[in-house]
Amino acid sequence: MKNLKLTAFVLLLSLSTLAMTQATHPNPVGLPNPVNNAQAQADKVPVGTVVENQLNILEREFVGAAEAMPEDKYNFTPASLNIPGSDYKGVRTFAEEVKHVATTNYEFFSAALGEKSTVDTSNENGPASITSKADIIKFLKDSFALGHRAAKALTAQNYDERVSVGQGKSTRLFLNTFAVAHGFDHYGQMVEYLRMNGIIPPASRPRQ
Repeated sequence: MKNLKLTAFVLLLSLSTLAMTQATHPNPVGLPNPVNNAQAQADKVPVGTVVENQLNILEREFVGAAEAMPEDKYNFTPASLNIPGSDYKGVRTFAEEVKHVATTNYEFFSAALGEKSTVDTSNENGPASITSKADIIKFLKDSFALGHRAAKALTAQNYDERVSVGQGKSTRLFLNTFAVAHGFDHYGQMVEYLRMNGIIPPASRPRQ
């Protein structure tokens, strides 16, 4: 009888503790919480949006730098400065830097979309027929427009799909993110070209 009373007391105490826990925490740890799940979903950002945000930053800074260089300096390379101890032989001109990134954008973003590039990407420095600053800037902006389309096409269902690029294959996500990384690499070189000509890159200028 004594053991029976003790068992009943323990059971009653357990039920009371559970009731108090539920009153304090309507959804105890370990149980699904619809509110938290909804919040978690709201906190998630689509993969395409993440990539497009990165692309927006690159486009703003890269196009700004391309527009900042005067047209008569578009064929500039540091080799012309004859800096003692330097070796700039064979480096790209400023124009070639811009065209190279635009060409690579076409190659990678077209592949990410599963499309054939609308421009000839066989020359990594871009079509020889594009020579004026205005045409080069248009070529660049058009390549970024393609990039935005590729970023918007990324979804949780297709980002890891392997697509053909050149002689191999890569995922849609890698092609998008590498295009952005590649652009920033060359943006850094263009910044040096601008500063060697006494021009502060727009992204580095004090805000008014």
